[in-house]
Amino acid sequence: METITLVVATRNRAKSSEIRALLKDFPVEIKDVADFGPLPEPVEDGRTFDENAYKKALFTARVLGLPALADDSGLEVEALGGEPGVHSARYAGEQATDAENNRKLLETMKGVGNRRARFVCVLSLAVPTGPALTYEATCEGEITTEPRGTYGFGYDPVFYYPPAGKTFAEMKPEEKAAVSHRGRALRELREEFDKVLVWLRQRLAEERRLLAEGICQHEHT
Repeated sequence: METITLVVATRNRAKSSEIRALLKDFPVEIKDVADFGPLPEPVEDGRTFDENAYKKALFTARVLGLPALADDSGLEVEALGGEPGVHSARYAGEQATDAENNRKLLETMKGVGNRRARFVCVLSLAVPTGPALTYEATCEGEITTEPRGTYGFGYDPVFYYPPAGKTFAEMKPEEKAAVSHRGRALRELREEFDKVLVWLRQRLAEERRLLAEGICQHEHT
């Protein structure tokens, strides 16, 4: 069976390695954008995680001419109307550090009784012609009043997960991956990957046919 090359729209080797391990039993070769040298950066100006994930996936697929998988994720706090949402990575400013984002969130949440929040992850798998598959998962929790734990990144130190009685930053990576929004979305993708491969082969065959027709048409004009 033909092996399909799938590009993960990231330069984060840990992220692409995670997906490579997840899909190791399937006829797919996982690469990431770092394998292709300097590339332009996609513009992430969508209003939703879905829009941004699709923008990244489609941009990468069209630049490289290969199927691409992208994710967009962030934190939604109920009392803040869903903020920081798609602005999670730059909540305290364009170049904000994780610590600065956490500090701003805790200051904004001072005196707020409703601490409910959720992490959201959307995966988008796009082919160069435009069609895409989407997978979304969430993880419900609460915002703490101070950072706790040293594992993880982003808002992990202030996101308390009640079933474990810990913040994400107090959970070891494998423990967090078993329950996190991103872990759930990736497992959903893996569980359906046989169907995904069929879809990819159909889309890529259609793409080759359209390209061949375009070439033939060009040759006859």
